[in-house]
Amino acid sequence: MTSPIQFNNEEKALLVPKIKMYLKEELGQDIGNFDAEFLLDFFSEEIGVFFYNRGIRDSLDMLDSRIDEVKESIYMLEKPTNI
Repeated sequence: MTSPIQFNNEEKALLVPKIKMYLKEELGQDIGNFDAEFLLDFFSEEIGVFFYNRGIRDSLDMLDSRIDEVKESIYMLEKPTNI
């Protein structure tokens, strides 16, 4: 089982103002830091896992692609035989 997605204080300091700005500009809602941090925690708990899993799948896809490149490079090292 994985640990929950949590942000440290520095990350929250960057994310909370973005949440406040979005709500103000897009929805006309003014919220304080506490409410924005609460909203950040809610989203990270409820939907953060979907973003995390997408990142894992993207990483595995990239790794598979790189492994295929390495395998092809290794096959190119084969020497011809008389058979």
